[in-house]
Amino acid sequence: MYIPSSLSESNISKQHDLMRSSINLDRRKWIGTAAASMGFRVADFGYGDSTDRPAPKSVSAVVTTYFKGSHADVLVGKVLEGWKQDGGRGPILKLASIYIEQIGDRDIGVEIARKHGVPVFDTIEGALTVGGDRILVDGVISIGEHGNYPTSELGQILYPRRRFFESITDTFEKYGRVVPVFNDKHLGPRWTDAKWMYDRAIERKVPFMTGSSLVMTYRDPDLVLPMHSEIEAAVGIGYSHLDIYGFHTLDCYQCFVERRLGAETGVKWVQCLQGESVWKLLDDGTISREAFDAALALVCDKPDRVRTSRDSTLLLFQYSDGLLGAVFMLPGNATGISVAIQRKGEKRPQATRFEERTEPVYPHFAYLLKGIERMLHSGRASYPVERTLLSGGILDRALTSLSQKQSKLMTPELEIRYQPIDYPHAPNPNLESDVFAVPEPTR
Repeated sequence: MYIPSSLSESNISKQHDLMRSSINLDRRKWIGTAAASMGFRVADFGYGDSTDRPAPKSVSAVVTTYFKGSHADVLVGKVLEGWKQDGGRGPILKLASIYIEQIGDRDIGVEIARKHGVPVFDTIEGALTVGGDRILVDGVISIGEHGNYPTSELGQILYPRRRFFESITDTFEKYGRVVPVFNDKHLGPRWTDAKWMYDRAIERKVPFMTGSSLVMTYRDPDLVLPMHSEIEAAVGIGYSHLDIYGFHTLDCYQCFVERRLGAETGVKWVQCLQGESVWKLLDDGTISREAFDAALALVCDKPDRVRTSRDSTLLLFQYSDGLLGAVFMLPGNATGISVAIQRKGEKRPQATRFEERTEPVYPHFAYLLKGIERMLHSGRASYPVERTLLSGGILDRALTSLSQKQSKLMTPELEIRYQPIDYPHAPNPNLESDVFAVPEPTR
């Protein structure tokens, strides 16, 4: 364990007490907060400037590994070095401690922690208590991504997300204090682990967020689907590895279809197809060809080659309300993630691409961190964890289907109901904003 001498336990405690000072909203901010509760679009209000910034919330980072470009770097690095990681203005958060499970030759986490006077601990409990006898942080960012971990029989990289969350929540119970937790990407990744994490959060009353950073990214064209839309067809397209980018694609897809009339009611069955079966459903009209073509046009410049790949995969599922879900994974042909939606009464589908900008330092992670910052200051999740529970569950069931000769699996466990929240995406909210009210679910 490395603890800088400037951060003695007494100093940490004093600093923590200062960070926990109350946040007082002025009248103008209160008006924006009230507007949110009445169902206006979040992006339209509540992100004004403020003359006085609230005190920063202290956070502990629990990460698998920390090298340049890793998720730890582009999330925790923004807490330490600003939204653009250039020493400029950043979130109203302060990193109080960090646990790094695997410190290898490429590690930059230890040196960055030393540079910023942040103690590095060799246990999660140590990080959350900052070496003391109580929880000394206001929130936890848990990043189970990257590093050397085994792979399941379904091809899932078994990152220790459940183990991390179990240790975090056991520490809460031991010391009698619960604080918000953000889990990077999806839960699990195994369904049993994902459901365990969700149930534990509910049982222990932990404010809990998770999800893909790409849900928060810029969209080209910029497309926002109105709440309560009547969706007749929806097609998603993704690329790369099924386990990694299959999740990103499903979470991006879900952030659109959850806005349909009746809100989310869950998924009835899941099937994963490869080979000729992928294209048969497109040719016979089961899947909207118009929506597929609209989504494909945004991420593929050689559509005539798509059917020649042996790696093309269709994630097919039916929602409990009857909507057919279709996500095509097209490695080697697609170059990004896109979604196309056919709304009732519209002449043609609307489609968008989820951008993956690299500068400045993967900005979609800045907008993800903004949502985390909001949760840590408000004490409430910025958007429903159920969205990602469902996205990750669809992926796990699809990989299971593939391993069982592409069989259709009934999925009563995925009948997950929730109300979506009209949360924005880049370039909203304003990263410089210090208004942290969370909108109510849209009903």
